[in-house]
Amino acid sequence: MASTYTPLGIELQATGENAGTWGTKTNTNLQIFEQISGGFTAQSIAGGAQTTALSVSDGATGATMSHRMIELTGTITGNQIVTIPLDTQTFYFLRNSTSGAYTVQFKYTSGSGDSVTFSATDKGDKLVFAKADDGTNPDIVEISLAAAGTVTETGTQTLTNKTLTSPKIGTSILDTNGNELALLTATGSAVNEFTLANAATGSGPTISSTGGDSNIDINLTPKGTGDVVLAGDTVKVGDSGAAAVLTSNGAGTLTVTTGGATDLVLSTNSGTDSGTITITDGANGNINLAPNGSGQVQAGGAQLSTVGKSIAMALVFG
Repeated sequence: MASTYTPLGIELQATGENAGTWGTKTNTNLQIFEQISGGFTAQSIAGGAQTTALSVSDGATGATMSHRMIELTGTITGNQIVTIPLDTQTFYFLRNSTSGAYTVQFKYTSGSGDSVTFSATDKGDKLVFAKADDGTNPDIVEISLAAAGTVTETGTQTLTNKTLTSPKIGTSILDTNGNELALLTATGSAVNEFTLANAATGSGPTISSTGGDSNIDINLTPKGTGDVVLAGDTVKVGDSGAAAVLTSNGAGTLTVTTGGATDLVLSTNSGTDSGTITITDGANGNINLAPNGSGQVQAGGAQLSTVGKSIAMALVFG
């Protein structure tokens, strides 16, 4: 009775066969076992659109399909298909190291079973299982690496206690329709950042500027002639004060107030060469109008002029 072979090429010797060569054949089988259990090989699929068939080498080492990890290499100029025989049942670590923006499909040599495909931009790794679950239409399925803690290019994962580092300039967060929701732009040697905090019942969430500097602004920059629009009808300025141009959303009167028991000072250019309007906090508090230098307080077409610290004023109509 002649020897037979497994789908991956291991020789099953018949009783009484191979006298004098049994040891050599056994050693070859052990080497094939090594390839299957943990062997690595590279397979070039360079060229235009084509199919590369991985075939078995019965009773011999070296068959690409009988290795645990297969690295696909070469410059491809068209979509590629890599096939294995219908009876192959094993799992593979596949690495797509090709250059060229084309797909690479890994499938059985025929049939309509499932297959696994690297997208045109996916130059990564996949763990796949060849099931040999049907004589004519067997399936090859991808085993998600996410179960081992790795975030894959596709699929949905929940990140818990993970840190996202070194975002590339222009990195985007997309909405459920695939449209840009936010862009992340890196600044060289950055030391300041935003901190987002949620809140319990009765309080609003907080956006804070934090970082290495002591006093850090929060900058809101509209595009072109766009405005900074606040949807609420009340704006509270923190204890340190602020200067801003505010636009109501049209839903009601816009109120500007401090967030604590402090004065509210309105000025321009961070107070440089600017007059001020000071609303003093407290009962019976004054409202002080202080022009810069020789500037005057104007009301419509009239000018209200103060002289030094005198309370006397002259009305000058032009």
